Amino acid sequence: MAQADGWDVCVITTPQGTAFMDIPAVEALTGHVVRSQYKQPHEADALPPPTAIIVSPATFNTINKWAAGISDTLALGLLTEAIGKHIPTIAVPYTNRAHAAHPAFEQSIKHLRSWGVTVLYGNDVYPLHEPGTGTQNLHRYPWNLTLQTLNNLNTPTPQEHP
Repeated sequence: MAQADGWDVCVITTPQGTAFMDIPAVEALTGHVVRSQYKQPHEADALPPPTAIIVSPATFNTINKWAAGISDTLALGLLTEAIGKHIPTIAVPYTNRAHAAHPAFEQSIKHLRSWGVTVLYGNDVYPLHEPGTGTQNLHRYPWNLTLQTLNNLNTPTPQEHP
């Protein structure tokens, strides 16, 4: 959907996230390598610098580590830097009702929002699911709202992207 709007899409995932995706298919679709590990300092970056970032699906773990400033994966390192670089960033948490009830989660969302991250979260975005039912609720994930929000952010138009 983002490509149809003119965005050059790159995918970065956590090392554990690689188990949930078909990396060759994503690379073929985007035309870019999928990264999950830091590169060596002497290596050129394989991806262009971001003009906007979507963190989706943002897990309970990712939201809490990001808000705590933990950068123990490439994905989290880029997210913690994005706040300091003022890169427009949208996070779309996907978690269950029990995880969301943990006090740290709500606090983490408040922190991220106060630092300029657009967090699409709440019953108006999509209702939380019960533990163990996440795969049964994927059809409710707000991809359209995510892209609409991206296109409404103060970012260069897709045609201005390098």
